[in-house]
Amino acid sequence: MTCHTVIDSPYGPLTLVADENDDALCGLYMTAQRHRPAEESFGPRDDSPSCFGAAQEQLTAYFAGELREFTVPLALRGTPFQRSVWEQLTRIPYGETRSYGRLAEALGKPGASRAVGLANGRNPVGIIVPCHRVVGTDGSLTGYGGGLERKRRLLDFERGTALF
Repeated sequence: MTCHTVIDSPYGPLTLVADENDDALCGLYMTAQRHRPAEESFGPRDDSPSCFGAAQEQLTAYFAGELREFTVPLALRGTPFQRSVWEQLTRIPYGETRSYGRLAEALGKPGASRAVGLANGRNPVGIIVPCHRVVGTDGSLTGYGGGLERKRRLLDFERGTALF
């Protein structure tokens, strides 16, 4: 069973979803996000710090420029391939980017850049699992479930060229 809360951020409201059984975060969704599940799938609202306190604290520190690596427990739900892509995303250092092709190579599947892109687009825990750090081979900004403007702002923020 899951529960959720909604917190403010520089991007507007973020919906955090946790698995009540292990208090692990299984979703972080922006408003108008592509592939955002239906609200009823988030379970009841629970604003208690016991469920979301660590995630809220870490996101607040991230947006203040004080945190570069998240340690919130995650319960990522997806296919084995999706989970392997999401694991690779967590290895992209703060302020850096990787291409879909480079991620595919890191997975030992150099011809799978399109599949990597599809898995990246289904990342259920944006920002914390930094899918915004993935760009085209030429460094151009490509799709982002939260919108390209949000992606640009996140990357600029991490590079120190913009503040929230």
